[in-house]
Amino acid sequence: MPIVASWKFQSFFVILLTFLSYSFSSIFTITNNCPHTIWPGTLSGSGSPPLPTTGFQLDSGQMIKLTSVPGWSGRIWARTGCTFDATGIGKCQTGDCGGRLECDGNGAAPPTSLFEITLGQGNEQDFYDVSMVDGYNLPLLVQPRGVYGTGVCNATGCVTDINRGCPKELQVVGGDGYQDGVVGCKSACEAFGSDQYCCSGEFANPTTCQPSYYSTLFKQACPKAYSYAFDDATSTFICKAFEYDIVFCPNSNRAKTPNAPIPPLPPSIGWPDQKQSLRH
Repeated sequence: MPIVASWKFQSFFVILLTFLSYSFSSIFTITNNCPHTIWPGTLSGSGSPPLPTTGFQLDSGQMIKLTSVPGWSGRIWARTGCTFDATGIGKCQTGDCGGRLECDGNGAAPPTSLFEITLGQGNEQDFYDVSMVDGYNLPLLVQPRGVYGTGVCNATGCVTDINRGCPKELQVVGGDGYQDGVVGCKSACEAFGSDQYCCSGEFANPTTCQPSYYSTLFKQACPKAYSYAFDDATSTFICKAFEYDIVFCPNSNRAKTPNAPIPPLPPSIGWPDQKQSLRH
């Protein structure tokens, strides 16, 4: 091959790789392995567009794939004990987001187990975690797949059913006919509201805000998940993956049903203008 042609081919190849690295989007595969229906919710961070849906029903055994854009940041969680009317108005026992099926920019009411992620653009790494800073409602496992490069991507999550051992003063108890018993476990911040538990006021830094008795209980149950605001060292993970599997109730012995995807999203649900700035 002539030198000029070879140089042009190499330049084209480099440009193509650069374009592909910036255009690849990550996929969030959400699976409900719980023995009951859940209603996942999604919330985008500042500057990130919403995902194709911000709230939906997911029956036991069902899964859905949501495609993000490079640089997307936000949260994904599951609501339980929900009832909605034909217009999508209603309420949930845990994880409620403004009393609507589609969360539309509303966050999860605590207590709720949260998956949080900031995707890197191009060759930048993804940062992700599972957080119980806002309490706990369901076990979940997050597994990166399709790893870019030679890095190692670790699974994280909280697969223990903390509701079973939740201290009485933190318990959220159901009883409206949908799901009885303990349906959520509050954080100490939510339960007591003190600066010490909330890492606020004079405790708004990692030096003065230390693990409490209650956060230690959460940490012992789920060592890879955030148990309080400054629990960074063992709770934040770095990766570069094509897909993140998010499984609720991963250890559940639910009745065996086909792992069928949910019906296609309505045509009206689509991407907003992706040219808007994204948070890095």
